[in-house]
Amino acid sequence: MKIWHQTTTAEMANERAKGSMSDYLGIEFTEMGEDFLVARMPVDHRTKQPMGIMHGGASCVLAETVGSTAANYCVDQKESYCVGLDINTNHIRSMREGFVIAIARPFHLGRTTQVWGIDIKDETGKLVSVNRLTMAVMKRA
Repeated sequence: MKIWHQTTTAEMANERAKGSMSDYLGIEFTEMGEDFLVARMPVDHRTKQPMGIMHGGASCVLAETVGSTAANYCVDQKESYCVGLDINTNHIRSMREGFVIAIARPFHLGRTTQVWGIDIKDETGKLVSVNRLTMAVMKRA
């Protein structure tokens, strides 16, 4: 079931993110399916904490970036927009280098809220974190 309100691509999502935090951290949207959005982020000096592993906040930024981008493509952007209401992240495995890949899929696409599940994995498919993002659907003035 296709969930997107308008035709869009990963390239369009990358263009939309230019000049934002996700652009600074090197987050890149790579794939958009009928009911999911995928992005990747490097584990490097921008996303590591002093112990040399990926910062937990970087996982949250990646999860919220891919989930909120997806959420906004599920509404008529002339009438509504989506903003983060709550995020929960469980860290499963640490990362020292490479890329992490996030895939966002909706649990609920409602009139006033959306709930998204975002799994973050390493390049071999091992789970790094599980995330649940609740979005508020706001009406434009």
